Amino acid sequence: MAAFDEPDLLEEDFPVTTKRTTVMSDDREELDHQATSLQTKLAELNRAREKLEREKATVEESRRRFSEFQTGREEMMHELTRSLGLMEEAHMDTQRETEQMARTIEDLRDAMTKVQALEEVDTHDEQWKVLLTRNLTTIENARMELNSARLKWILLNGESNEESGVFSAPSTTGSSGMSMPRSFGQMCLWGLALTWPVLLIGAGILAVLLMKG
Repeated sequence: MAAFDEPDLLEEDFPVTTKRTTVMSDDREELDHQATSLQTKLAELNRAREKLEREKATVEESRRRFSEFQTGREEMMHELTRSLGLMEEAHMDTQRETEQMARTIEDLRDAMTKVQALEEVDTHDEQWKVLLTRNLTTIENARMELNSARLKWILLNGESNEESGVFSAPSTTGSSGMSMPRSFGQMCLWGLALTWPVLLIGAGILAVLLMKG
C-alpha cells in the first residue's frame, strides 16, 4: 500500500463534509436566533398580560367604588329624609307645646296677680259679705285655672316621663285634641274643672243667703 503524505490532503478531497458542517453551523445560529426572538416575544406577552391584569383590577375597583357610591347615596338619602322628617315633626310638636305652655304661664300669672290683689275681709265693714264672696270667687277661679293647668302638664303634678326622664305634657289626647286624664286624681281634677261654674253659682247663692241672713 502506498503511503500518503499530509501535504497531499487538500480540502477539495472532502468537499461534502465541509459543506455539511457549514450548513449545521448556520442552522444552529438560526435556531438560537429564533429561540432568542421567542423569549423576547414571551417576555413582551407576559408584560402585556400583567398590564391587562392591572387594568382589570383597576376597573373592578372602580366598579366596586361606583356601586358603593350609588348604594351609599341611596341609603343616606333615605336615612337623612327620615331623620329630617322626624326632627321637623318633633320641632313642630315642641313649638306647639311651647305655645301652650306660654299661654298656661300667662293664665297662671294672671290668676296669681288677682289672688295677690285680694283685700282682707273686715267683718266690721257693712259690705264684708260681698267682699268675701268676691274673694272666694277669685280664689275659686284661680283654683280652676290651676287644675286646668295640671291636667295639661304632668310636671305640675310632680310626675315625669319614665322613658325620657324629663317632665312633659301628656301625650294621650281625645278625639277633640284635649288631653285625657291618665290617673284617678287627674279625673277628679278634670271633673272639678268641668263643674266649677256650678260651684260658682252655688257660692253666689250662698253669699246672697248670708247677706239676707
